[in-house]
Amino acid sequence: MTMAPAILAVVSGLCAALPGIALPLHAETFSPPEGCQLTLTVQMRQCQVANHYTCAKDAPGDRWIAYADGSGVFFTSRIDNETRWMESISTETGEIDVLEDSAPDHASFSTLLATDRDDYDFYTLNNLGERRRYTGHDLLTGEQVVIDGTPLERASFDLSSYDATGAFVSRRYGSQYVSRELRIFFSDTESFENAYGDKVTTSQPPAAFARPGDKDFGAAEPVFDCDMLMTDAQPTPTRPALLRRH
Repeated sequence: MTMAPAILAVVSGLCAALPGIALPLHAETFSPPEGCQLTLTVQMRQCQVANHYTCAKDAPGDRWIAYADGSGVFFTSRIDNETRWMESISTETGEIDVLEDSAPDHASFSTLLATDRDDYDFYTLNNLGERRRYTGHDLLTGEQVVIDGTPLERASFDLSSYDATGAFVSRRYGSQYVSRELRIFFSDTESFENAYGDKVTTSQPPAAFARPGDKDFGAAEPVFDCDMLMTDAQPTPTRPALLRRH
């Protein structure tokens, strides 16, 4: 499961938050923090780009992902080798979430690959003092795709969050892509709904991958569907041809 920056970007105006923080200025190339190394750039549909990097100070297998739209980086997350949400930072709201060590059932990418399903039940705590419980599952559907030469598998997911009293906060569900090689999830089409009745659906699959040495490696600006979004036209995401897993 991903940290859902696409959903965050769409619904951030629906939820109470801290005063906004100025976004970084435009730059042609993404530069990771000192002591970190850029490893992958992913251009996504609906005008977003994600730059993946690792840092020497972190545990082996940890990686950071910085998501940017046409205004700059708006969301950064750190995941571990099991794709657990270790830490996330919203540039727009100033909210920081961290994963609690203790959990009834932490997410496990290894379990998903070995059994085709992973159930989870864990908690996060943010800098506003809010504790959230997340429960749900990921399920490999058996469908395979190839996007820009990168083999991926489709997974369905259903994830709900609850506040400290156990009251329902929100639900995300839909499909994502899984890379066995990279040990990571990528967004696809998903829906979001919350306790206030707000609902939104996004479709934001990856469109291009750039690795060290590739022309667009380290791109700081998104390139797909940006003109459509600026003119308020609804982009039609490109859907890769599905391949049935043998």
